[in-house]
Amino acid sequence: MKHFRTLPFLCTFLCSCLSLQAGDSLRYKVAQLLIVGFRGTELTSSSHIYGDIKELHVGGVILFDYDAVSKTRGRNIASPAQLRQLCSDLQSLADEKLIISIDQEGGMVSRLKRSAGFPATVSAKHLGRVNSVDTTRRYAAQTAQLLRALGVNFNFVPCVDVDVNPACPVIGKVERSFSANPEVVVRHARIWVDEHRRQGVITALKHFPGHGSSRTDSHLGFTDVTGTWTKKELIPYRRLLKSGHCDAIMVSHVFNRKLDDRYPATLSKKTVGLIRSDLKFGGLVVSDDMDMGAIADRYALEQALELAINAGADMLVLSNNGKSYDAQLAQKAVDALCAAVRQGRISEERISEAYRNVVAVKNRL
Repeated sequence: MKHFRTLPFLCTFLCSCLSLQAGDSLRYKVAQLLIVGFRGTELTSSSHIYGDIKELHVGGVILFDYDAVSKTRGRNIASPAQLRQLCSDLQSLADEKLIISIDQEGGMVSRLKRSAGFPATVSAKHLGRVNSVDTTRRYAAQTAQLLRALGVNFNFVPCVDVDVNPACPVIGKVERSFSANPEVVVRHARIWVDEHRRQGVITALKHFPGHGSSRTDSHLGFTDVTGTWTKKELIPYRRLLKSGHCDAIMVSHVFNRKLDDRYPATLSKKTVGLIRSDLKFGGLVVSDDMDMGAIADRYALEQALELAINAGADMLVLSNNGKSYDAQLAQKAVDALCAAVRQGRISEERISEAYRNVVAVKNRL
């Protein structure tokens, strides 16, 4: 019987080994580190995302209902039936499992809106205020079941930022934090992770090392939390990791001189290093959107990508939904990262390490 019990493990191990065989080129591995945004509610061979998946082999895509550049609705999402078909078509293009990701937190941060035929949601703040395990489980289960039915397999939830500053324009003001009490945050975050796991949907704790104390919005520009951040903002990560409730961690773009006096978190080896050394997490680390103003306004694409990978990020989100839209964005990112490896600015070992973490997550889907 012992031998039969090892079969699931051996299957996962062999799949991982096959994915890491010598035939996997540097270019392929680098492309697998990208989560890319695109325009379109249906997939056609003329869409750049078709080539990004079929030929470039990007690791994932991210879905939006709103196009920030054109300021129009319906970027990728029009209805449940339409989105289900789109996800199926996207998945069918990939040689390996494609990560299809979304930000479906509930409340104001919901890509799947009631106006498009999706169920009504509530915010994290509402759930924290009610503080009922049953209520939170109901909404978390509803979200996870919906995503599975649609074909979305990665949800960037739960937001474990502590509500230090209720006026924070990107967290507190839009009700994305469960509570100012870290223990309340942990209680409800665990439920969200559990319910998504039941449906086979990966989650990511965000926004490391804490965005809840900020006074400005990192989507719009440089965000310094040096004077407001405290170590209690790390409590949710410690508690959730200790209880095994962590599939991945998303790193924010906040600048925190207490942790690194030169780089914002996403680009900081010191800050991302805390995830590995202090929190002892060896799994997938994902960047926040690299198109956000905090990064895009201060760093060239090539520099930002290089710094983020060297800092320890395994996957980079390129939403293509910031201040401009570029159909060649994924291609440019792959070219830039491969050039950095060839020129010795990024080691092949770092790329392989990141790739292994991506493969490990995909093997769980």
